[in-house]
Amino acid sequence: MNYYSMQVITHQEKRFMQLAENAIAQFEKEQGVKIIGKLLWPRRSLKIRKRGKTTQEQAPIFPGYLFWQAESLEPEVYWLLKKNSGFIRFLKSNYDIEPLTGASKELLVHFLNYGEVVGTSTVTFGTGDRIVVLSGPMKGLEGNIRKVNKRKGRAKIELMLYEQSFLIDFAFDGIKKAEGKEHE
Repeated sequence: MNYYSMQVITHQEKRFMQLAENAIAQFEKEQGVKIIGKLLWPRRSLKIRKRGKTTQEQAPIFPGYLFWQAESLEPEVYWLLKKNSGFIRFLKSNYDIEPLTGASKELLVHFLNYGEVVGTSTVTFGTGDRIVVLSGPMKGLEGNIRKVNKRKGRAKIELMLYEQSFLIDFAFDGIKKAEGKEHE
């Protein structure tokens, strides 16, 4: 399966998804054909505390990016997606559209394995307050952790997509280790 990345206006990903899905549905109805593929918007779930109240919110993992999952990007799909308000470009460019490969594809698939909305990771803290990820979407990304905020239960992780770097907060639940036991 291939994943094609498109850049849309940041903070308008949801709106773009709705417009694109409506355009695809209308095209399928009018043309009597089924478009094979799926539009993906990977998000993360975060606890946000404002004025003493905690709420669960979703935020994009890759702000300003959506992904088309299909074997290939058909010309009809290209035009259906491109004509929607909020579309900026396909990556690498609209003239050189390539599916994700290598580390970028591995990273996207890593998050999609946890669903389109990833939850919190379970962590513990080892020697010298070093974070150890036990399970969840941060598992395997320990080397990319740049900052940990224990009070908020968040870790800033550096993610790379098409050689572009993002610092994204992911939620975690900390577990206290039993005294005198080290994590394996």
